[in-house]
Amino acid sequence: MVKKQKKYFVIFVLPTFIAFIIGFIYPFFRGIYLSFCKFQTVSNAKWIGFQNYVDAFKDETFVRSFWFTALFVVVSVVAINLIAFFVAYALTLGIRGSNIFRTVFFVPNLIGGIILGYIWQLIFNGILQNYGSNIKLDSTYGFWGLVILMCWQQAGYMMIIYIAGFQSVPADLYEAARIDGASKGQILTNVTIPMMAPSITICTFLTLTNSFKLFDQNLALTGGAPGVVSKSGTMVYQTEMMALNIYNTFYASNRFRGVGQAKAVIFFLIVVVISLAQLYLTRKREVQQ
Repeated sequence: MVKKQKKYFVIFVLPTFIAFIIGFIYPFFRGIYLSFCKFQTVSNAKWIGFQNYVDAFKDETFVRSFWFTALFVVVSVVAINLIAFFVAYALTLGIRGSNIFRTVFFVPNLIGGIILGYIWQLIFNGILQNYGSNIKLDSTYGFWGLVILMCWQQAGYMMIIYIAGFQSVPADLYEAARIDGASKGQILTNVTIPMMAPSITICTFLTLTNSFKLFDQNLALTGGAPGVVSKSGTMVYQTEMMALNIYNTFYASNRFRGVGQAKAVIFFLIVVVISLAQLYLTRKREVQQ
């Protein structure tokens, strides 16, 4: 029976594998090729070498979006994981109605990013109008608005992972720590957190990649505004993240589609390198513990 299954294994895998090649592998490598071309449509691409990459790094809007995205990622990753961790900790203490609270915290993750962006734009503008301002008029408001939105949407999902991590810690360890006279704080820092290293690794990776790839919330909430004219005469958007900058570059004009494609490849490499580095460091910490 097992030999027959192995014999027909390829037949069952082949349709999905072909779809994967057509839907992902081919577009991926085609996109890399187009980043070295000048084109209006993929059928008239002209090879120009590294010029698109040179133009991408010379674009001050792209550099600005990178630093804004980097700051946003650091703040949002820390905030989301802290909120999710302590909410999960509270909900594993046997609080009455904890299942209802889990559902309530998780629901925002089910709402689309565009919808969330417009909803929170109305909320923030309703508050800021009392002070004669608007979320699109001040980059500080835009930055913290994105952080709050991201925390509200993502914390519930990470909370579920952390709850699973809390529940996987053997009760014997807690009992042994209490017998040794450890306080609640000592148990949390010396028993719970080390044992939850795999959950922390997963949640850090997910929040890191999700924060870097943020697009629809950024588009709906601020659209990159406010815009400021730089010394070189270029309009630089203060709350524009990398994904939105790539989108705006690619669709701003047919002349810049190659540059937009080059930015997308650079963006991909940045996310991959940082994500792999994070996984390596956190996995290494797991082994040490």
